[in-house]
Amino acid sequence: MLRPQKFLSHTLLYAALIFGALVMVIPFLYMLSTAFKGQIYILEVPPSFLPKEITLQNFVDAWQSNNFARYFGNSLMVALATTAVSLVVSAMLSYALARFDFFGKNILFYAILLTLMLPNLMLIIPEFVLVKNLGLRNNLFGLVLVYLAFSIPLNTFLLRGFFEGLPRELEEAVLIDGGSYWTIFWRIVMPLSTPALATVAIFTFLFAWDEFTWALTAIDDPLWRTLPIAIATFHGEHATQWGLVFAASLTAIAPVIFVFVSLQRYFVKGLTQGAVRG
Repeated sequence: MLRPQKFLSHTLLYAALIFGALVMVIPFLYMLSTAFKGQIYILEVPPSFLPKEITLQNFVDAWQSNNFARYFGNSLMVALATTAVSLVVSAMLSYALARFDFFGKNILFYAILLTLMLPNLMLIIPEFVLVKNLGLRNNLFGLVLVYLAFSIPLNTFLLRGFFEGLPRELEEAVLIDGGSYWTIFWRIVMPLSTPALATVAIFTFLFAWDEFTWALTAIDDPLWRTLPIAIATFHGEHATQWGLVFAASLTAIAPVIFVFVSLQRYFVKGLTQGAVRG
């Protein structure tokens, strides 16, 4: 049996964890419940978590109104493009920093780390000027370009630590057999780095999917808005129709949940190995 002091400490710990879980879960459950309610039941007193009549009409109306389907597609393109390019560029840069010795290697790595310390809002004016001069305002490529600048430093930091932990013997065997470093990278390093790649893929996709400030600054044309901006506008247009607002929000987080659930088994392993080593 546990001693009284240890039993009390465990009880307090579990109570705190349960309380924290409830604080996080209850708002989501209420949003989920409201999304499936008819408008006449949303503001009823006292409120109920279980809808009296379940309806999918809120989801249908949200998808068909205010160009929501187009905004969903815009966000999906931006998030997928950012994730794919960031993974490839970060992996190449990280492997070079982990395996090769060249002049300025440490300076380059510390410069990359320095960019992680700069708040994104400090850079929004130079980013705006750069994107404007490149003719990428009101363009999804302008969003992808800036999101890559934000995501590549963190991804490089995580992947470099993971790559340094890979056994060099496998790479040396490929070189002895006449293979090149390009072969090593694509056929040895990348398959062995699935946990780390999954981790940075989750981070990058979530960031590109949810980012609001730069998308609001760079996009004026309604046709090129992404979901965070669209939902804010949607909320303003339907301020009293909370069923539509919550249905739109649930639709927006569905890809995020799918990505995390698909890759979560690699998440903890990849995050700890990439952050601890290096």
